[in-house]
Amino acid sequence: MKIVAIVVAIAVSLVGVALFARAVAAIVGVVRLGQPTVGRNDRPRDRWQHMLAETLGHTRMLQWTKVGIAHWFVFIAFGALFFTLVTAYGQLFDPRFALPIIGHWVVYEWASELIAWLGLISIVFLMAVRFRSRRAGRQSRFFGSRTWQGVYVELTILGIVVCVLTLRALEYALLGPGTSRVHFPLTWFLAPPPGSAAALETAIVAVAALKIVISMAWFITIGLNTTMGVAWHRFTAWPNIWFKREASGRPALGALAPIVVDGKPLDFSDIEDLDEDAALGVGKVEDFTWKGLLDFTSCTECGRCQSQCPAWNTQKPLSPKLLVMDLREHAYAKAPYLQAAEAARPELPEAVRAEAARPLVGPIQVQEGFAGVIDPDVLWSCTSCGACVQQCPVDIEHVDHIMDMRRYQVMMESEFPSQLNSLFKGLESKGNPWNLSPRGRMDWAKELPFEVPVIGEDLEDLTSVEYLFWVGCAGAFEDRAKKTTQAVAELLHTAGVSFAVLGNGETCTGDPARRAGNEFVFQQLALENAETLKDAKASKVVTTCAHCLNTLKNEYPQVGVELEVVHHTQLLNRLVRDGALTPVAAPNGSVAGRTITYHDPCFLGRHNEIYDPPRDLLTVLPGATVAEMPRNRQRSFCCGAGGAQMWMEEKIGTRINLNRTEEALATLVDAQPTRDTPSAIATGCPFCRVMLSDGLTAKQADGSAAQSVEVLDVAQLLLESVRRA
Repeated sequence: MKIVAIVVAIAVSLVGVALFARAVAAIVGVVRLGQPTVGRNDRPRDRWQHMLAETLGHTRMLQWTKVGIAHWFVFIAFGALFFTLVTAYGQLFDPRFALPIIGHWVVYEWASELIAWLGLISIVFLMAVRFRSRRAGRQSRFFGSRTWQGVYVELTILGIVVCVLTLRALEYALLGPGTSRVHFPLTWFLAPPPGSAAALETAIVAVAALKIVISMAWFITIGLNTTMGVAWHRFTAWPNIWFKREASGRPALGALAPIVVDGKPLDFSDIEDLDEDAALGVGKVEDFTWKGLLDFTSCTECGRCQSQCPAWNTQKPLSPKLLVMDLREHAYAKAPYLQAAEAARPELPEAVRAEAARPLVGPIQVQEGFAGVIDPDVLWSCTSCGACVQQCPVDIEHVDHIMDMRRYQVMMESEFPSQLNSLFKGLESKGNPWNLSPRGRMDWAKELPFEVPVIGEDLEDLTSVEYLFWVGCAGAFEDRAKKTTQAVAELLHTAGVSFAVLGNGETCTGDPARRAGNEFVFQQLALENAETLKDAKASKVVTTCAHCLNTLKNEYPQVGVELEVVHHTQLLNRLVRDGALTPVAAPNGSVAGRTITYHDPCFLGRHNEIYDPPRDLLTVLPGATVAEMPRNRQRSFCCGAGGAQMWMEEKIGTRINLNRTEEALATLVDAQPTRDTPSAIATGCPFCRVMLSDGLTAKQADGSAAQSVEVLDVAQLLLESVRRA
C-alpha cells in the first residue's frame, strides 16, 4: 500500500510538473506574438505598490464584499498551504514527518489549521454562489463561463483543505493521548478513536498521497488547458496587473489609448510614410499588443464585467467576458500557424489552418466561407461606458480592445453601421455631429440678459478672464442641452466668475468619432481645436459635457494641449461652498418638496471619478429629497449614448435608456410622498439628459410615468433655487 502510494504520487508529480512547465512556455509563446506597446513599465515603484495592493489586498475583488472576502481566504489558503504539500511528500516516507524548524512551531500549526478551516468555509460559500447564480440563466454573471473548469478548480481546493485537516487529525491520533491539544487547536476533535500505530501511519500515507494526487492532477489539467483562465489567472494576474495601462493604479479608463504602430504612438502627420502593410487598429488577433494577449489569458470568467454591461443587460449580443473568451480561444488556436515557418504552414492540421483563415470581425453564422470570431453586432453594441474595465479584478482593458477593432473596421475596411455616415459627415464638414451650420453655435446666448464675451470678437484671448467655457456641440445645438448651457452661464455670471467662449471658433472635440473608431476625424478635429486653444491662451476650462471633459482633460495631451479642465458641477459646488451662490427655498417652492434622483454619467463618474460634487449640489437645495438609484456611482448604469451609440439605432434587445429610466422612475416612486409630487431625474451630461428625456417621454406616453417628472441638469435645479436670492 505504502509503495503504491509513493509510486503513484511521484509519477503524477513528475507528469504534472512537466506539463505545467510546457504550458508556461506555450503561454509565453502566445503572448510574445503580440505587438510591442508603450508605457507599460514606467514608474516601477508605483506599479509594484498597486500590484501588491490589488493581489495581496484584494482591493478590486472587494468591490463585491462577501465574495471578495471569501476569495481572499481561498487565495491565502492556496499560497500558505503550499507548505502542507511539502509536508505531504515527507509523510509518504515517514508518517511522522514535520517541516524542519517550523513544523512543530505552535504559531505555524495554529496558522495552517485556521487558514485551512477558513479556506474550507470560503470555498463552500463560493461554490454555493456559483450554483445559486447559475439558476438565473442569462442574468447570471457565470452565463457562458466554462462551468466544468470553475467547478473543477473549486473541488480541487475543497479536496486539498479537507486533506490538510484530515492529516492534522490523524497526526494528533498518531502522536497519542499525551500530545498537547495546543498543537492541534482546530483539528484534535476530528481525530479517529485510538487504534494501532500501523493503521494510523497507513492512513496518513494514503491521505498524503491523495493530497498530492489532487494537487498534481490540477497541474496536469491546467497544463493540458492553456486557455483555462479560471486556473491560470493565479499566475498571470500578477504580471497583468503590474503592466496595466495606468501606473497610478487607475483602471484603463478616461483617455483612449492612441493607435500604436511598431511600438510607438502614431503621428498622423507622418501617416504617408507608413509601410503599406501597417494596420491602423486591430484586424487580426496578432495585431493586438502582447498586453492584449496577456489580458485574454488572464480572464477568470468570473463575469463581473458581464453583470454590469449595459448591452448584455438589455439582451444585446455583447458580453465583455464572452468577447475576451472568444479572442483567447482564437489566439491560442491560431498560435501554431503564426509560430510555424511560412513554408511549413500548408502541412499544419486542417483545424489550425481553418482557424487562421477566420476573419477577426465578421458574421458568426455564415452560409459559406469562414465564420468571424467577433460578430459585428457584438463589436458595435459597446457604449464604452467602462463598467467592464472598472469591475475587472485582473485589470483587463476591454474598452481599448473593442475600440482598436472598431478602428480597423472603420479606417481599413470601411465596415461600420450606416447610421455613422451622417455622424462622420457632420463632424468633417460642419464640426458637429448633427451636421448643423457652425454659425448657430452662439444661438443659445441670445436669450440671456447679459452679454457672453467671445474670443476673437469681444476679447483677443483668455488672459483677462478666469475660465474658458467650453460649450460643446450638444450645449450649442441640442434644445434641451441649451438650457443647461444657459443655466451655467447665468450661475457663473451671478457668482461673478469671469469667463468667455470660443463661439463659432469652437468645434467638436472629436469624442464621437474616436469612440466610433474614426481616428482620422478625431485627429482632424483635435488638431484644429488644439491650435484654437493655443491661440486663445486657454489654461482653465469649464464644461457641461462629460464627454468633452474627458476628451479635453485626458486625450488632448496626446495632441500637445495641457489644460486644467473642470466639470460645471465641480465649479458650481465650490461657488456654493464659498458663498458666491446661495440656494433659497420658495414659500410654496417648486424645489421645496421636490424629489430628485441622480444619474451618474459614465464619462463623469467611472471615467473621471467625479461622483460627489453633483450630489453635494443637490443636497444643498432647500427642501429637496435626494434618493439614490440602486445602481449608482461606480456601478451606475449607462444611459446608452456613449461609444457613438447616440447616433446608432438599437436594433437588438431593449433600449438601454428605457432600462435606466425605469430604474429612475421606480426610485422616485418609492421616495416621493404622492404621484403628483414634483420630481426630477438629475444628471450632469447633455448626452445623458437627451437619452433619459427620450426614455421619460416614452414612459409618460404609455402612462407609466407621472407628468410631473422632469429630466434636468443639476445646474438647472441649482439655478431655480439661486434665482430666488
